[in-house]
Amino acid sequence: MARILIVEDDLTFATMLRTWLGKKGFHVETAGRVAGAVKMLKEGGEGFDLILSDMRLPDHDGLHLLDWLHRQGLATPFIVMTSYAEVQNAVLAMKSGACDYIAKPLQPELLLQKINDALAQTATAKTVTTAPTEKQELSSSYLEGTSEAARRLYGYVSLVAPTPMSVLILGASGTGKENIAHRIHTQSRLCDGPFVAIDCGALAKDVAASELFGHVKGAFTGAVSDKRGAFAEADGGTLFLDEVGNLSYDVQVQLLRALQEHRIRPVGATRETTVDFRLVCATNENLAHSVSQGTFREDLYHRINEFTIQMPELKDRGEDLFLFADFFLRQANKELDRNLLGFSPEASAMLMRHTWPGNLRELKNVVKRAALLARTEYILPDDLAQSISTPQAATPAPVLPLHDAGSEAEQIMQALKATGGNKSRAAQMLGIDRKTLYNKIEKYDLSPR
Repeated sequence: MARILIVEDDLTFATMLRTWLGKKGFHVETAGRVAGAVKMLKEGGEGFDLILSDMRLPDHDGLHLLDWLHRQGLATPFIVMTSYAEVQNAVLAMKSGACDYIAKPLQPELLLQKINDALAQTATAKTVTTAPTEKQELSSSYLEGTSEAARRLYGYVSLVAPTPMSVLILGASGTGKENIAHRIHTQSRLCDGPFVAIDCGALAKDVAASELFGHVKGAFTGAVSDKRGAFAEADGGTLFLDEVGNLSYDVQVQLLRALQEHRIRPVGATRETTVDFRLVCATNENLAHSVSQGTFREDLYHRINEFTIQMPELKDRGEDLFLFADFFLRQANKELDRNLLGFSPEASAMLMRHTWPGNLRELKNVVKRAALLARTEYILPDDLAQSISTPQAATPAPVLPLHDAGSEAEQIMQALKATGGNKSRAAQMLGIDRKTLYNKIEKYDLSPR
């Protein structure tokens, strides 16, 4: 049973968290101050498997406790809890050695995932493992998000993943379809098997059958040896066919048979081979329209479409935009050996105003390029200007962090107007947490009539 130390001065919240984690199988102890946590760690520091600490505490902050751990030579995994407006502090904590952070208000299942990931990584580090597992690779390279669209998306994933149903993922380019396919695989009964991804849009018509089903030596000119196809490689696991609408009609016939019989025949072979696989497909096309036009088989469409997942676009994911921006910035810091702390309020407003037609892929590229160009600790609008060139996005919103009480009401109104009334994003622009924003809205009587 993993032992967790919660460092949180809100007694009610700490008790609730302790009870919930206890029901999840953890042994949990709590401390309300850094001094109390230090005392408990001195008495049995090696007995704790993970520390979950608030950033702001009555006597010191979470960074003080983290520094103390390092000076004592304790490598206990450390997760920081912080308000969303203090994400930059959380990034600083991670630079100081924290393994992860989570924003308040907490999403229970997201917290549980982060705890399990941290414990799994520690267990892996203690064993002589030469490579991370597939699940660990996924958890470190992708962020779910906390918006309603994200919760709905991952609810569907959790619902369908344990079943044998074929899944069709629909969505615009750059929305993360392959990551969702990968997540379905890791939560399925075949999770210990391979995950094989094929981009059907990149398959030439004359080699598609060979790439998918394999071939035997001498089957055609250039077939100098036997080749295992993607279906054979995915035996015992998941086969992901991206842009499945690009397959030729002949290959669609073979794919339908493979789905129905779970048997394949390599090109040039006289015998069929049995394969056990889970099929997940994706496309940014309207396959139903392709069926009506006769370019995609209707029977195959219904076969691969036992369950449909529609990917939300980044512009529809609300506050997830900033979570992903910070996530990609951490990746860029690591890849480019930079130490950027975050985005200026003006740069955050610029990100928010952009429509992101390229979705997550575009955001990742924009953040990485800005991280390379940045000359201060924070990414500024000028660092984004080369990548975000739309007229609307080029002019930052005229909202600054609150500093002058006499202009607070006006600045709050500007932020609410710029965000379409989204209080979470308005608080982010203003450099305050959401609770503080609510209090100021009430103070200045700014609630809509």
